[in-house]
Amino acid sequence: QVQLAESGGGLVQAGGSLRLSCTASTNIFRIHVMGWYRQAPGNERELVAAIISGSSAKYADSVKDRFVISRDSAKNTVYLQMNNLTAEDTAVYYCHLRDGRNYWGQGTQVTVSS
Repeated sequence: QVQLAESGGGLVQAGGSLRLSCTASTNIFRIHVMGWYRQAPGNERELVAAIISGSSAKYADSVKDRFVISRDSAKNTVYLQMNNLTAEDTAVYYCHLRDGRNYWGQGTQVTVSS
């Protein structure tokens, strides 16, 4: 059973930045997919960004050019650098890992005040 521990959420003003971290309880070097989803009230959970096969990054259109996903395999950690945040980015952000099975973190709240 893989555990995912998230941190870095909080309250920020529009235009500000936050960095989310997700540390896995397993070695992520060979993990197929690891990334971030988010869910705002009344909305479905949506993909924000993911690293695929350790190198290829995929982003939602709404966050391209503002968010950057990266990973540190030595620390089993994936990061999401979020810049130029807007109120539309307010949501609970979930870390996700897929290695045959899907694993989810408990979620971290990001609130952007306008």
